[in-house]
Amino acid sequence: MRGDPAMIAFLVLWSHALAALAFAALALSTTRQPAGSGRIVLAVAFAATGLWALAVAGIGGDAAVTQLINIARNLAWLVVVHWLYRRGHAAAGPAAAVFHLTVSAVLAIGGLLTAMAAQGGGAVSTAAMLEAGYILRLLGSIGALVMTRNAYAAFASGAPRALARVAAAMWLVEVNLLTLAWATQDWPPELVAARGIVLVGLAAVLAVALQRGGARPVQLSRAAAMQSLSLLAILGYFALLAAVTGGLQMIGGGHARLWQTAFVCGSTAAALAVLSTGWLRAWTRVKLAKHLFRHRYDYRAEWLRFTDTLGKPEDIAPLDERMVKAIADLTDSPAGLLLVPDAGGLGMGAAWNWEVAALPATATAPELVRHLEATGRIVELDEVRAGRSPAEDSDAVPQWLIDLPDAWVVVPLPHLATLAGVIVLARPPIDRALDWEDFDLLKVVGRQVASYLAEARAQARLTEAERFEEFNRRFAFILHDIKNLVSQLSLVARNAERHADNPAFRADMVATLNESATRMTDLIARLSQAQPPRADPPRPVPVFALAQAIAGARRLVHPVVVTGASDVLALADPTRLEQVLHHLVQNAVEASAPGEPVGIAISYHPDRVVIEVIDRGCGMSPAFVRDRLFKPFVSTKASGFGIGAFEARQHAVAMGGTLEVTSREGEGSCFRLTLPIATAGTLERAA
Repeated sequence: MRGDPAMIAFLVLWSHALAALAFAALALSTTRQPAGSGRIVLAVAFAATGLWALAVAGIGGDAAVTQLINIARNLAWLVVVHWLYRRGHAAAGPAAAVFHLTVSAVLAIGGLLTAMAAQGGGAVSTAAMLEAGYILRLLGSIGALVMTRNAYAAFASGAPRALARVAAAMWLVEVNLLTLAWATQDWPPELVAARGIVLVGLAAVLAVALQRGGARPVQLSRAAAMQSLSLLAILGYFALLAAVTGGLQMIGGGHARLWQTAFVCGSTAAALAVLSTGWLRAWTRVKLAKHLFRHRYDYRAEWLRFTDTLGKPEDIAPLDERMVKAIADLTDSPAGLLLVPDAGGLGMGAAWNWEVAALPATATAPELVRHLEATGRIVELDEVRAGRSPAEDSDAVPQWLIDLPDAWVVVPLPHLATLAGVIVLARPPIDRALDWEDFDLLKVVGRQVASYLAEARAQARLTEAERFEEFNRRFAFILHDIKNLVSQLSLVARNAERHADNPAFRADMVATLNESATRMTDLIARLSQAQPPRADPPRPVPVFALAQAIAGARRLVHPVVVTGASDVLALADPTRLEQVLHHLVQNAVEASAPGEPVGIAISYHPDRVVIEVIDRGCGMSPAFVRDRLFKPFVSTKASGFGIGAFEARQHAVAMGGTLEVTSREGEGSCFRLTLPIATAGTLERAA
């Protein structure tokens, strides 16, 4: 071929012309693919390659314009490789970006030097710039090969690897051409012609790869598309303003400024009035969704909005109302109504933007409940009114619902095998028939809302059960205290038969009766509280004085002896500590023989106060202490409830203490209560 320049020129021309046509077709087909911004990157690279090949075929590869277009082609393909690298390396660091920018800069500078040399000038300077351009372009092409290799290694198969192979092939051809050009100071025409043929083959490879696997470019979101269309509309509006005001400047004469001001103000006011119309906004959304997008809904955005509406705090709106709004927003419905199961039919639930006064007092519809439970079908009320719906739908929908002019669609809320409720949506500003996409979306969100509704009802039932449980627990504790008071009063009554003539006994008996009446009044108050009683904050409590008061209250019933440290202070809740000692002393009294004293021994350690309640009664077995003593409703006494020891330990733990017991059958028991001691710092804070 070296002896036939005409044939080589022919091959250079037609091979690059075919390559330009092939890459132009690729660019056009890529822009038409239903993809996102990734297709723009590929389309630009294909278009730049086609334009460069056309310039080589038309004006030659040495021309300055061709060299400038070649810079754009190289940069476009570097962007493609960078995009592939970012797709394959999600955690790519800044070092990769710096390397890619450096390669881009080297290729751009080398291309500029080559273009400047092509413009001519001094022979020495031209040769120097040409040589420097070749070297920089060669270094940049090698760097581009490294980039391509890193991007290629991130993918196992598919179109991304094909793109990386094509980019590597183009830069490999460039490396060979630049190496020979730098060595010979001239472009070998045979290799230039071969480059055109290679480009045609690479275009074919790309066409097959993109057709089979797709390059999976980044998808342009619906919000970005809407914003782009809005921007184009705004630009078009300003272009119209510029054109009209320019025309008024030409024909308005001396009043041109007045006419321009009037037109700008009037058109702006008209545009604001039109854009503020809800009907127009809804119509625009419907038309754009119908003609520009494959799906009616942007499911990601709709699901985020749906969950955000349901997850708002309760003080904004009740959950039932938020459920109605969440579904109504999907179809742009201005209002909604929730009907809930009630006595085999449907009862009025929450309403969102619906005039409640226009609704019937009762909304029983047992046929609709059975129909929706069996089918889960979404019912279009306009179809029922027009007689075009299935017969089972027409028979199930109640007449009062058909008579509501704003009622548009009935959405069931199925949960497992039952119907959690029904949502009736109002007619949107742009009336339309539902399609398969509407049905699918409403069915999915209906099930989701039903699960929320069922969970809320279960939570309400659980809360109610917890209230009953708390009431029963409180009642059991209080009943135990009442039983202790009854036992105490019974002993007082028996002793009164022997000591009724003793004035001191009568005075103590009156004091005991007053104390018992006061305690019973407190117990009734505790039982009637709507919420569990709150414990007082821990504070220093004189343990010895409290123990003496409890012993004194029982002096008519049984002797109780208090010994030990008289000045020790425990850090505790006074009410709880008094209840614990009452329980322990009462149990010790009941376990002891008549006249056998019960002891309360108080001691302290550096950080703990120890209160021991000791009796010489029947005692307990180790198995009973281990397995049954602190269990509720377990007692060795025929009339016992088994609550005292259980409640006493709970109170002890709540105050930061412990309750332990040692016992021997036939010898008695010792209950050991330990509590934090009130230190000097505690006393200062309490003061």
